[in-house]
Parts: sequence; structure tokens; C-alpha cells
Amino acid sequence: MILVKNKTLNNIGILENAYDQSVKRTVNELWQASFSLPKSDPKNELCSHLNFIDITGDSGRYYGLYRIMPTSTTKNESTDSITYTCEHVLATLLDDVMDGYHQYTNYTTRQVLEYILSLQEAPHWVLGQVDFTRYFHYSFENENGLLAPLLSIPKPFNEAYEFTFDTQVYPWVLNLKSVSDKVKSEIRWGKDMIDFSEVSDPTDIVNYIIPKGSGEGVNQVTIASVNGGLKYLKDDESIAKWGKMSYIWIDQRFEDAESLKANAQSLLDQWKEPKVSFEIDSADLSIKPEYSHERKVLNGITRIIVEDKEYLARIVGDNIADLSREFEVKYQINNKLDDIATTQADLERKQQVNEAYSQGATNIMNFGYQDNCDSDHPAILPIYVDDDVVNINTCELTFRTKKFRAYSKSIEGGGATVKSTSAGGGTNTSTESGGGATETTTVKNFTSLTLVSDIPSVPDYNTHKHESILYGDRIEHDHNVIIPSHSHNFTVATHSHEFTLEDHTHGILYGIYELDELPEIVTVKVDGNTVTINSTSENRLNLIDYLDKDSNGKVTRGRHEVEILPSDLARIEADVILRVFIQSRLGGNY
Repeated sequence: MILVKNKTLNNIGILENAYDQSVKRTVNELWQASFSLPKSDPKNELCSHLNFIDITGDSGRYYGLYRIMPTSTTKNESTDSITYTCEHVLATLLDDVMDGYHQYTNYTTRQVLEYILSLQEAPHWVLGQVDFTRYFHYSFENENGLLAPLLSIPKPFNEAYEFTFDTQVYPWVLNLKSVSDKVKSEIRWGKDMIDFSEVSDPTDIVNYIIPKGSGEGVNQVTIASVNGGLKYLKDDESIAKWGKMSYIWIDQRFEDAESLKANAQSLLDQWKEPKVSFEIDSADLSIKPEYSHERKVLNGITRIIVEDKEYLARIVGDNIADLSREFEVKYQINNKLDDIATTQADLERKQQVNEAYSQGATNIMNFGYQDNCDSDHPAILPIYVDDDVVNINTCELTFRTKKFRAYSKSIEGGGATVKSTSAGGGTNTSTESGGGATETTTVKNFTSLTLVSDIPSVPDYNTHKHESILYGDRIEHDHNVIIPSHSHNFTVATHSHEFTLEDHTHGILYGIYELDELPEIVTVKVDGNTVTINSTSENRLNLIDYLDKDSNGKVTRGRHEVEILPSDLARIEADVILRVFIQSRLGGNY
């Protein structure tokens, strides 16, 4: 039965005359359906482009909700019929886009799926059960549709998964479920197997894989940082069995090593053995109540028994060509699920995975310094690494130490009247004199001089008298004078001194003047870490080991500082040059 719904999901009719009703379902891909109506059937008017149809088999088994596609409706004059091709309503996720760049780092699987679904303009889908909690890094840019990004979320998983849908409620519910490895069903030759073909293809064996992600050259993402320094994954058992089969796998949508490695491991697990696939025409007996327990389910493990051979493989798709013969089913079965690592809806319109990812480019950043400095006032070169920088390839310092430099000797002065500090005045005592005897010679003119003493023959020089004087004669004699020790006191009155400095100017003496000597030692520090050097000048000194790192050993984004400290006055001329790989996702086009 086909029930038609309009674009607002209201029931508008049942197509009783529909025939050639087919359903093709593939695990984790977009399901397809088709049906035909006689050209004369008036209910063709209900089958407008983008109306919806619910498909239910005669057994009552529900096969899902589909949308009538405008480009796939054909008219056949010879059969006088109109055939409508439909796609599962999961295709409504193609109606919206992911404009710009979207990055999810350290989000759970549920959070990433919810974010993608939140970009729906009309919220047809909501998230239901999610059996996985992973923290992979995802990024998408300018995606035409939400379906491809959504289906790619489980790609890094190393276990089987399945997207399931509930379209009998609205909003429709999307689930991401884990898949059991237990045998769910059996197909046996002579019982329900009609036709059987097996294909074993060893040409696609890969047991040595070299994964590469976004970027180019030395900046391309590899798994070395999360794989013990090795850029490859291998399976020794497969190599011993089949020989070494190497493959360089490139997917530039991967921007972090962890997700790249997980996805590559999933590929290796699938590709290390030959792909064995089966196409089986079978009678689905489970539509009868007595065989309901043998129902074959998508993504379920089934046992295949053909004569004396037995296989275990998953049902990855089923195709019912005509629901009027619902029991006739063609199954696609294989021993691996390519979509675990390469999930994409392969229909041209449905899977428009935009290849124009921003891969970035290598840039050179230069930070310079030229000035005087000393050990207390170092030369400081600030470096800022933006979040857009994916990788830092090099960080090198080149500097020269030169003589300290000045540019003038004098400056202008004004002139004025200035008073000195007042003096205190007061009494002062000079240095004492030592005293002593002094001898002098005197010449006088006398007529006569007689010294008279009271004691005969003993001249008294202290008390004596002259008896007579004879005028006109010259007498020469000596005097000894004794001066006792003494000092002199003098007084200075309180006073001040005043002087005048006339207005004047000092002309600048222009010129470059340098000290005669260079410092003997220069110390370099990077983010506080001392760099070992043995010279006062360096050329392309590697600073990578001294820059601050995060817990993963990557240079932190943000501000860094390089300090150059000479042991004495000096002039430093320095440059720090970084080569970086940058992806520009900020700002506009100016």
C-alpha cells in the first residue's frame, strides 16, 4: 500500500492502482523506491514533486517514508504509465547547507550529531538513540547539504554501526546504533536460496597503510604524533599471508592525527583480507507467521550454507523489485562494510561532498628589534601566534651586539638670578700659635750709653738704667724677644651672598657617540627559558625547544617573549623569523 502525504505531511490519498512498487535499501545510505501509475489515473495529481509516500507491504511490513523527486519522474507512452522515483526522507537533510567553516573538537558523538541537525531550517529530524561516545575531531566547510557530514560522523569508528530511522512519528527520529556480531539469520541452499554468486577479490587487499590528512608538504597531517613516531599502520598476519600490500590513503578532511589514525585503522581492519561478496536471490519466508523468527535484518550477520561450504557475513542491502511479490528478495552480503570508513551516499545529487576545503599555506612571520639595552633593561621581542596557525615549522633568532649609542652631548639652559644659602656668622677661633724666642738686630745713634747695675759685674737686663748718653755715636746691638703660646679670636656676622646668572642657552652638539667597549656576555631567554649560547651574536638560532608547549608538545598559541640581556650597555639588533602553516577562517575579504 502507498499512502500519499502532502508537503505538510497531511494524508491526502491512497494509490490503489500503483504497481511495480520497488524498494531498495542499503545500510547507512539513502534508500530508494519507485512505483508506477496508469497515466489515466486521476490520483496522479496527488503525486506532485516533493510530496511524500508511506510504503507498506501486503504482509504489513513497513518499508519507510519517501519523497517524490522532481527530476526522476518519467512518462512512458507505450505503456501509458507514469513512473515515480522516490528517495527516503533522510534526503531532506540535503535541503540545508553548512555555510562557512564548522569545527568540533572534544565533542561527544551525540553533541556533534545534534549540532549538525540544529542547522536544519525546518526541523524535520531529531536525534534519538546514540550508542557511541567518541571524542573525535571533525571539521566541515561549505557543505551542500547536511547528509554527507552527518553520515561521516561514525567513519573513524572501529566497530560496526547503523543509522536507523523512525518516520512514523514527526519530527522524524534518527538513531545511531551499534550492531551485534551474533548470527541473526540463515540462508540455505535447497531451503530459501534461489540463486547464489560469490566473488572473492584479493586485488583490494591493503595491509600496510600510510594515512595523510589536511595540508601539504611538511604541513600535511600524519599519524606519527599519536603512533609512536611511525607514519604507517600495518597488519603483520596479513603481510605474512598475502605479502606486503601498501597504500597511501589521503583524506584532506581530517585535520587532527587521532581521528586520522582511527579511520585508517578501520580501513586496515577491512582491507587486510580479500573482499568476499555474495548476491543471493532468496525467498523471504519470514513474511509468513510460522517463519517470522527467521527474519533477515539489514546489517545483521547471516549464515550462508551452500552445499558443503558455510560463510558468515553481513546483509548490507536488500532489493525488492515488486512488493506484490514481497517474498522475492535479492540480498547483498559481504564480509566487510566499506561504509564503516567510507560512508557516503553515492547518488550524484545526494552526496555533494565539497572538495574545496581550506588547506592553508606556508607563511613567514618576522619580529624585529633595534635599540640600546643592558642587563636591567633587556631587549624584548614579543611574538604572537594566532589560533589560525596550524603548525609552526621553524622559529629562529638572529641578532648582533653592537656598541652602546647616544646621539647628543648638551641641552639648552635658561639663566636667572640666584641667591646662595645664607651664612650663619658667629665667633670663630684661629689655630693656636706655638710661641718661642725671636732674635732681632737694631742700629741706633747715641752719644754714650752706660748700663748701671746694682750688682757689680752682673748686668741686669730686666731692671737696669743708663747712666749717661753720648749723642752722635752709633751703637749696634741685638734683642732676644720671647713670645708665649697664644690664639686669636675673630667674629663673622650673619650674612648672605647674592649673584646673578644672565639668561642664556646651550646649543645641542649633534652626533652619534658610541662607547668604546662591547659587553663580554649576552644571555638569551625564551618564555623564561635560558638558551645556551657562546657568543654575543647568533645567526638563525633555533628557538623551538625553548617555546612554551601544551600538554601535547605543541607550541602554545598566543603571546611569547624573547629576551636578550647584555652584561653591560650595548645596542642589540635582532630578528625572530617564524615559518608557519596557517588556515585563514576569520574576518572577511577586504
